[in-house]
Order: sequence, then C-alpha cells, then structure tokens
Amino acid sequence: MPEIERGADIEAGVGPSERRAHAATAAVGAPVLPVVFVFDEDRASLAAVMADLSRRFGNDFAVRGECSPELTLASLRDLAERELPVALLLFDGRHGSLLARAHELHPTAKRVLLVDRDYTSTSPAVRAMTLGEADFHIVRPWADDEVMYRAMSEYLSSLTSEHEPSFELFRIVASAGDSRVPEIRDVMTRLHLPFGFYPLEGEQGPRLLEEAGLDREAVPVVIGHDGRTMVDPSMAQLAAAFGVSIKNEVESCDLAILGAGPAGLTAAVYAASEGLETVVLEQEVSGGQAGTSPLIRNYPGFPHGVEGGLLMERTCEQAWLMGAKIVFAQQVVALEQDSGRHVVRLADGSRLSARTVLVATGMRWRRLGVARLEGLIGSGVYYGAAAGETRAMQDREVFVVGAGNSAGQACLHLAGHARRVTLLARGESLGRSMSQYLIDGLLAAPNVEVRLRTEVVDGAGGEVLEGLTLCDRASGQAHTVSAGGLFIMIGGEPHAQWLPPAVARDAKGYILTGTELLEQAGADWELDREPLTLETSLPGVFAAGDVRRGAMGRVASAVGEGATAVRLVHEHLQRPQAATPRAPAPSRRAAPRRRGRRAGRRRPRRKDAPAR
Repeated sequence: MPEIERGADIEAGVGPSERRAHAATAAVGAPVLPVVFVFDEDRASLAAVMADLSRRFGNDFAVRGECSPELTLASLRDLAERELPVALLLFDGRHGSLLARAHELHPTAKRVLLVDRDYTSTSPAVRAMTLGEADFHIVRPWADDEVMYRAMSEYLSSLTSEHEPSFELFRIVASAGDSRVPEIRDVMTRLHLPFGFYPLEGEQGPRLLEEAGLDREAVPVVIGHDGRTMVDPSMAQLAAAFGVSIKNEVESCDLAILGAGPAGLTAAVYAASEGLETVVLEQEVSGGQAGTSPLIRNYPGFPHGVEGGLLMERTCEQAWLMGAKIVFAQQVVALEQDSGRHVVRLADGSRLSARTVLVATGMRWRRLGVARLEGLIGSGVYYGAAAGETRAMQDREVFVVGAGNSAGQACLHLAGHARRVTLLARGESLGRSMSQYLIDGLLAAPNVEVRLRTEVVDGAGGEVLEGLTLCDRASGQAHTVSAGGLFIMIGGEPHAQWLPPAVARDAKGYILTGTELLEQAGADWELDREPLTLETSLPGVFAAGDVRRGAMGRVASAVGEGATAVRLVHEHLQRPQAATPRAPAPSRRAAPRRRGRRAGRRRPRRKDAPAR
C-alpha cells in the first residue's frame, strides 16, 4: 500500500482504537481538517484512490478510508462521536445501503458513488441519482488524475454554498422577523455574495450597529466589509453596492431585451456576439425564476444538476463579455412608438429607442389569497424557492404549496435542512405537472411527505408564521399544524400588464405570437407577410419565455426561445418594412381585432394551407 501523504493521517484498515491513539498524539492546537472518507473493498483500489486524493487535497482535507463495511461504520461512528467534520463520502457504488447508513451518521457530507464504466440502465448510479441516494458519481478507471481532480474539486466546492461563509462581504442587521430581510438575503444568495445575518435580539447585532454609529431604529442595515452602511436599502442601492449598472446610459440600440431570465440572457449572448447593439433591462437582478431554483437536474450538460442562480450568473457574465449592456433594478413602465422605432420608457424617467424589442419579463407567482398569510410574507411565508432562507429553515417544520417542478425542487432542497418537509397539492396526483425524477426523489426522501387533495385555508402567527390550517378537499375536514416556513409555488401570472394594447394577449394575459395572431379571434395582423414565429402583434416586438402563450415552462426551452428570437430579429431587420411598423390605434383593446379582406389585398395564406 502506498504511503498516505499529509492530510491523510489514517491509513486504510486502521480501526477506531488506533485512531483515538493517533489523535492523542496529535499536536496540540493543530487545525482539524474535514474528512474525505473512502470505502472500497478492493485494498489496492482503495490505496490508489486515497493516494490520488491525498496528493491534491491533503493540505485541506484528511483523507481516510476502510475496506470492510464493519470497519467503515465503526470509523464513521467514531468520527461522529468526536464531532469531527466529514465533508465527503466516496463509496463503492455496489454498496448503496452502506452509504445510506454512513450518511445518517454524517448528514451534511456529500455522497459520491464510485462506479465502474457501465452506461446501462442497471448501473447503480442511475437509481441512486434518481432517488436522491447520492449527490454525485465518478466513473473509474479515469483516463488521468486530472479527470478525477476536476470532479472532486467540483464536489467539494459545492459544500461551501450550504454552510456559513468564512468571509462575509456584507452583514445584515435586523429584527429576526423583519419582512425586508428575505428580499435582501435572496438578492445576495442569487448573486453568490457571502453574507451573515445578525438579529437585533442577539449580542452581535447591537454591537455591529454601535460600531457603525447607528441606533436600533435604523434597521434593516447592510454593512459592507469596508465599513460602508446602507439603511433599509432599495433594490437599486443594493445593486449599486454589488458593482452592477443601475442606470441606462444608452439612448438607442438595435435590440432592447426586457427581462434577464434564461430567455433574455440567452438572447443577449447571441445578439451581442452577432454584432447587434444590445441592451438588457431587468427590474430586479438577473436570473428570473430559474435563478431561484436550488437545483435543476434536467438541464442538458449537467448530469448532477446545476444551481439555477449559478447557471444564470454565468450566462449573465457571458452576455456582458460578449458586449451586451446590462442594467439592473430598472423597471420598464411603457412601450411606445416614435418615428418607426420602439421606445422603452423606464421608471426613472429615462427612455431607450430600439429598432427591435424582445419581451422576456417572465411571470410572477400567483397569490394564495389567504389574508392572514399575506400579512406574514417575509416572516415565514415566501413566494418561490427563496434560496436565501434555506439556512433559516434548519430543524423546522416546513410546508411547500405547489405541484410543479419548482415545488418539487424546493422540497428536495429544503429536506436537507428542515426537520420535515410537507408538499401540499390540490390535485389527485403529481404526474401531470411534475417531472418523474422529482416525484421519485420526493417519495424516496425520508423526511418528505406528500399530501394530495389538500389546500391551505388559514394561517397563525403574530410577527412570524407559527401554524397553518389545512383542508382535505375530499372530506372537507380542516385541521391545524405547526409550521416554521411556508413556500408557495402555485403557478404564475405573466408579467405583461404594462404592455400597450397593441400587443395582443389572451384572456389570461399571456402574449400571443406567430401564427396565433392569425388564428385567434380578435387578434389583428395587418402586414403583407405572416408574423414571424415569436413576433407579437406589434411588428418588430418579440416575446420569449414564460410571458408568451404556449411556453413550455422549462429553462432549456426558454434558452432555445431566446436564441431563436435573435435569428428572427435579424430576419425582421433585413426586411424593407422593418423601419415602418404600424402605429397602434389609441382606442384599441388588449387583443386587437382581426380585419377581414380589404379591396386589393388578401390576408396572407398560411404555409401549410392548400392553394386556392
């Protein structure tokens, strides 16, 4: 067996008694390194894996391992009794049940399956990843050590987002139930800014206020690492402190993108890279609903899933590096026409003239409509995944309302922190609205319960949420439960109310695009060509993502629509009529009326219609 390098202070096969003796002789005051624990019944394979890990990670982690199930559990039990941290469990994939028992001893450790090169459906990695019994997998043999190092570095770095940061860029001081705090934490979490929260009810919160020269009435307060303070900061103040642009300084552009979710940011990447002068305007910060998702498992290219905020952050940075101008905390209030161009008006009074516009403003969560709970928003009640509140749910009874993928992802993520998570759905099943991999994960999670045909009818609590009243829709019986957190994800409403009447929408407010304008009663299209696929009833204005009728509600589909929209923008700009879009009639309603044939002009025939 090769010698285990520094950091791998216990060799394979050494039992708990020897380990305690080793600890007794360790240097007093030496730093306690988190443990990477390896289990493999093959001694030679175990020694090789431990040596590889120690070479790269031995300065920061203690690499330990065993080759028998009995010694493995004994060693991990000993580490748990001594309260020594275990960062990662790397186990032979044929011993999933042993990994489950090990994880019970060290529930915060990341679970990695070591599997043989077998890409059939019977591989243990398939079942384990589907049912949430493992966080990652690694295939052996690897071509070279760097393949393993890259993978393990990713797995170990994923730990940092789930623990309190060692360095705090910002410190938030406020009352524990302050409803503004979730908004501030959410923004910082989505932008991956390390922060700490210090309640006024504790010792450090008042001391931080005193050091900043502020009194208790000034909360909430955000204190930067450089000592600068913000009292009850607005979204614009927060964004400016984070170093992003909050003021549009461009008067005109080729393409104005409204919304920085997956559709808008993807369009910005392609448009800017293809030479279009591109400006992105976002009311809050980048990411949209996708940015709040703790883990997207079905996005192509990420076999273990990807955090929504990280995916959107990278896409935003990519668009910026391509040359797109991105402005945060700027609300669009109107879209007008002026001399053949589209004019976007912003809440700060400024305006942007654009040759084309892409509306990608997404949707907002539909309200539950329970008055007592609406009064507790931000104080235990949240709309969406509220990623910034995850750590605050530690050991609480948490409820999630919804039956879609967002609700399923939130449940599985919260299950890693809460004592118990209960999913509440009004329908008879989850099969119609939720992906199967999420349903399987929910059913396999030991601390997740699914209640169908159940709705929330009331809440309880003074300053913070304390309980819920649930009603069984089948029997009509209601009962109360204690609750420390409620996350509501019951579908959305398109963020399109601000659009002019000339942009046709359906009865629910979703924007009509493409041939829907020819098929929808009451819609109007007056040009001598068919509308382009994602074009709205206002020529040169396109829509993509959840704000559009017929959108799939998946991140990948929104990305595809964003990319497609750029191709359509090019096509529109190359047409002679691109510079002269029809001005809207001021008296027109939300869905303009469709005109019939006129003298000397016919409505364009659909490409799939038979010739007359």
